[in-house]
Order: sequence, then C-alpha cells, then structure tokens
Amino acid sequence: MAKEPKRQHRYKALIESIFFDHWRQGVDEFEFVRDEIKAKAAELGIVLPDNIGDVPYSFRYRIDLPQAIAETQPVDREWIIEGAGRSRYRFRLVRTTRILPSEHLVSIAIPDATPELIRAYALDDEQALLAIVRYNRLIDTFLGLTTYSLQNHLRTTVKDIGQIEIDELYIGLDKHGCHYVIPVQAKGGNDQIGIVQTTQDIRFAEQKFPGMRCRAISAQFMADGVIALFELTLKGDEVKVVDERHYRLVAASELDQSDVRSYLE
Repeated sequence: MAKEPKRQHRYKALIESIFFDHWRQGVDEFEFVRDEIKAKAAELGIVLPDNIGDVPYSFRYRIDLPQAIAETQPVDREWIIEGAGRSRYRFRLVRTTRILPSEHLVSIAIPDATPELIRAYALDDEQALLAIVRYNRLIDTFLGLTTYSLQNHLRTTVKDIGQIEIDELYIGLDKHGCHYVIPVQAKGGNDQIGIVQTTQDIRFAEQKFPGMRCRAISAQFMADGVIALFELTLKGDEVKVVDERHYRLVAASELDQSDVRSYLE
C-alpha cells in the first residue's frame, strides 16, 4: 500500500513539471511527447517504470492531476490528458463533466445468474463488474439487443489518439438485423465517467467498424451491489447520458411478483 502513494507522488512531480514547461496564461491546449517524460525524470532524479506510458495513463484514468495544475483551471473547466498520436499526448481544457448515478431511479430486480466460482475469484472491482454484466446479459436487457462479448481489455490504436484500451467490446444485433458495436467501460464505486475514455471508445468504433452503429456503455457499481448502466454520447466537449438504468441482482426466490408486474407499466 505504501508503494502506490510513493508512485503517485513521483508521477505528480513529473506531470506537474511537464505541464508548466508548456502552459501559459490563456493557453487551453498543448501537446507533449513521451521523450519529455524520460528527460524530465532524469532532470528530477526520478526512477521511471518500465512502461513509461503508465505516467500519463494514470492521470487519464486513475488519479487526479496535481493541485498546482488544478488551480490553473477556469470555473467549470478542467484539464484532461488525451492521446494525440503515437507517443504523443495533449493537455486540453474541457467543460467539467460529473456523471453520477441518479439517486431517484428505481432498481430493477434481475435473477442473479453469476456463477459463485466467478464471484469467489474475481480479482478486482472492474473484473467483477464486467463478469457480472456478461453472465447476467445486462447489456441485452438494457439495450434491447442480442449481444455477444467479442473481447475484453482490448488494446488497440486509434488514429490521432494513439494506443487505447477498451474494457470490453460487444457486438449486437437487433430484430431488423442491424449490427451494433458496443464498447463498455467499467467503473468502480468511486470512479467517475469522463470524456477521455468515452471519446476514445466512440472514435475506435467509428474507425474500426464504420458500417455499424455505436452505442457506448458505462457500467458502475453502486451501494448494496446495485449496478448502474449508462448509454453515453458526445456533444462537443461534453459527455451526455442517453439513458440510465439500475439493476439489482437477486436470487430467483427473492423476486417480488408485484414489482415484476409493475415493470409492465
């Protein structure tokens, strides 16, 4: 546990120094290259990980940017780091987006089809969430499609973005025979949906599956094991919610028949 905060401290020192090498008042985006991370680490006497890309990756998905960088943000804007091509990254100011599960939606009870063995050996929240969504066919239920998991933790490249990782990729089919590509991002209880992963998922679908309709999904754990599913889209620099549903997995014997009947309404 002590190792992770130490790593974060090193990463924050690196990214903060790189940021202020480029940023000036009024600048709302700029690029930097991976070699700058190496040079800055040598300058600061910081030992880099074998995978240098883990430094920007961490700030794109896992940890907050340093406070000194946050203090340069205008009201209602925030800095993100996005891929800008092979071994290139871009700091960019975007509108602040905080998509959180609604506290006012009813939870829909679903008979739990998750094998106990899977629950016993899931290694982390993200892996467990993806498995639960897959075994209970929640993507099918949510979208009203027949879907199949094509690949999880898909590492690929996207033009003008660079290397990305998609948590899980589904292919879907509707009753008319229309085909869909469905990138799914998994979020633990404290993680937040952001524009970086949503953008790269949608851009991947547009480039790799141009003849298919993309429906980008985010799955998130809530309290008491409830799973929130969001369908997302992009409007300029903002992530927008197309639809949101909450699902509560229960034993078949615990299904409330009055609730089941109320779903017909």
